Amino acid sequence: MNTIVVGLQWGDEGKGKVVDYLTETADVVVRGQGGNNAGHTVIAKGVRYILNLLPSGILWDGKINVIGNGVVVDPVGLVAEIERNEGQGVSITAEKLLISDRAHVVLPFHKELDAAREIALGDQKIGTTKRGIGPTYADKVNRCGLRIADLLDKEFTTAQVTRRVAEVNEILAKYDLPQFTAEQVITEVYAAFERLRPHVTNTIPVLHKAWKEGKTVLFEGAQGTLLDIDYGTYPFVTSSNTTSGGSCTGSGLPPNAIQRVVGVCKAYTTRVGSGPFPTVDEGLSEYLHGLGREFGVVSGRPRGCGWLDTVLLRFACMVNGVTGLAVTNVDGLDEYKTLQICTGYEIDGVVHELPPADRSAWDKAKPVYETLPGWLSDTTSTTRYEDLPANAKAYLTRLSELCGAPLAFVGVGPDRVQTLVV
Repeated sequence: MNTIVVGLQWGDEGKGKVVDYLTETADVVVRGQGGNNAGHTVIAKGVRYILNLLPSGILWDGKINVIGNGVVVDPVGLVAEIERNEGQGVSITAEKLLISDRAHVVLPFHKELDAAREIALGDQKIGTTKRGIGPTYADKVNRCGLRIADLLDKEFTTAQVTRRVAEVNEILAKYDLPQFTAEQVITEVYAAFERLRPHVTNTIPVLHKAWKEGKTVLFEGAQGTLLDIDYGTYPFVTSSNTTSGGSCTGSGLPPNAIQRVVGVCKAYTTRVGSGPFPTVDEGLSEYLHGLGREFGVVSGRPRGCGWLDTVLLRFACMVNGVTGLAVTNVDGLDEYKTLQICTGYEIDGVVHELPPADRSAWDKAKPVYETLPGWLSDTTSTTRYEDLPANAKAYLTRLSELCGAPLAFVGVGPDRVQTLVV
């Protein structure tokens, strides 16, 4: 089945592991949105791989990996990522990795524009990774961005960069941030682009050919539903559509090419950056950080941790059309005696089962909890769903009921083999 894997929370749900697990039966793995502000960690045979732009299928032989038109590509960052993974023994050939010629390019000054925007917002800052993703998408929407195909014409690219640098430097000067020359930008970008040139192609007919030939296509989502530009906790969101629909617009394959949507969530909730987080719990955060868990792959920042929030998950399952849940990090709760599940938000005395669009309502949202017993048992060596502790299965069953989607996979550890099929 052609499958979209999406995050159902604020990202960091363990999508990379789920994609890696499903890649075994896939022929093509596609990334359709976001940039190298996203990070997936995959642990295979005890080796830890960190992927930012590269699809997780890159770790497998015989798979085609596509960076689609909806992705924003930092050429310098991608070359560094390729070299890092090649240093770990991963083969990355022109046949194995394809980059859409319609993908937009993250230029060096986009990162400083990102920093300028955060400075301007002050205490209302979004908490971006300052990788230049938002400004690149803004240039795309404003129709002044550069696409990978444009880099094939260096004269045109130089003219466009020269014009844009003059505008950018006026903004950066206001915030005492580094300014740029067109020559500096062109030199840096083309040094990386020459390394990437063999991978660049029109990926749309490649994907349609695979679909029509009955090959299995796996779409790898980045970030999470609550960071979606339309459906997330706006304005504390990313700049792309992180939901299942974004996989279609970001790749060129239509909705009728998809048979399954796997929604990934943790057995609890985490968030990095600014924005509302009704179920955040300081005690759970300290506990998980003490275990060495829940630090950002890209930023290294400790993630805020909280109880499972099914108000958010219910909404995420709805807008993504989730056909199966993959619940990760169940083992993170192994030592807790009692667990909380948020089933609604009380806002001005009224209980809501779905998250509000009104940003001011988030400040008044009080979680309504249901208490369940923990299992106080190590789940990391479990190899079958049926062998999980009874209380763990009861917790997962309740999660599924509240979300309105069936369980498909359960993660009890970071390794590929620590995945249970339900």
